[in-house]
Amino acid sequence: MDLLVAEPLEAEVLHWLQARQDLHYAPRLADDRKCLAEAMAQARAVVLPAQVPVNSRVLARAPSLRAIGRIVGGPEHIDLDACARAGVAVLRSPEATAPAEAEFMLGALLTLLRPNPHAPHRIVGRELAHCTVGLVGMGPGARRLAMVLQTLGTQVRGYEPALHASDAQWARWGVQPLGLRELFEQADAVCLHLPIYSRYVGLLGERVLGACKPGQVLASVSPIELFDERVLADLLNSGRLGAAWLDCVGPDTLAPGQPLHGATGLQTTPRLGSYTREARLRSAWGVARQLHDLLRRTPSTVREGARHATTYPPLLRERISPAAPAATAASPASR
Repeated sequence: MDLLVAEPLEAEVLHWLQARQDLHYAPRLADDRKCLAEAMAQARAVVLPAQVPVNSRVLARAPSLRAIGRIVGGPEHIDLDACARAGVAVLRSPEATAPAEAEFMLGALLTLLRPNPHAPHRIVGRELAHCTVGLVGMGPGARRLAMVLQTLGTQVRGYEPALHASDAQWARWGVQPLGLRELFEQADAVCLHLPIYSRYVGLLGERVLGACKPGQVLASVSPIELFDERVLADLLNSGRLGAAWLDCVGPDTLAPGQPLHGATGLQTTPRLGSYTREARLRSAWGVARQLHDLLRRTPSTVREGARHATTYPPLLRERISPAAPAATAASPASR
């Protein structure tokens, strides 16, 4: 089997792939991890939903696997270091979701900067044209947001750990580079677009968040692991942070006994920033073309250093309907 698609995918993209690859479509397979592992052991490439973890143990059971496609979302739950060691490519299309992510963050900023009608003491709101906004992580979504903010007259500052302050890109984006702590000290609002790697876990703790400008608001599409949750909760409850909107939060983060349970001024959503019909379709086409190109260039052999595959019975193939796209079925809000 060339390609296993284990999440709902738009029919037009599936038909395009099916005409070019030996494709197995099983959008409900992720609900049965044992069957999913057996299927992955027979695949050269796989498209997985965001909730399925991939680590060295999973990769060891899939010796022919050469690529993992992620339609919408970041590399969360994927051990990128393990994939790199195993020679397994992680294929995404971040440019495809940039417009949706930028729109979502703009809406979050506009909401957070307006007065909270439920607050005991009404605080006068702010206009973006008179604010300084800091962007942490200058990926496609952040760059798109910077363009929109600049048309409103907003002063935009940025921090990108992979880009030196003297790089010409900053001038092209119209964004002033700052150090991370300095950005939090100066910005009226901060937008977080930084992906999570092991070295970034807990990055936003007392040293950085504790230096935030009083009354600052914060919007994030970054994983919650980026934060020291106790520090974030203390800053919200004390009023030092005016409000926060986190878009990568699961129910466990807000459970009783957790630091952010009942935090003042906190809004959360379950990764909705990139989930639009248009973003899914653009992303699906982007990933599909990358998968086809990689499979066309890669031999059908077991990876070097990987153990040989166990023999499994052929998988039952699910019929691909020519009907409507699967975008709503894949939304995290509908799970």
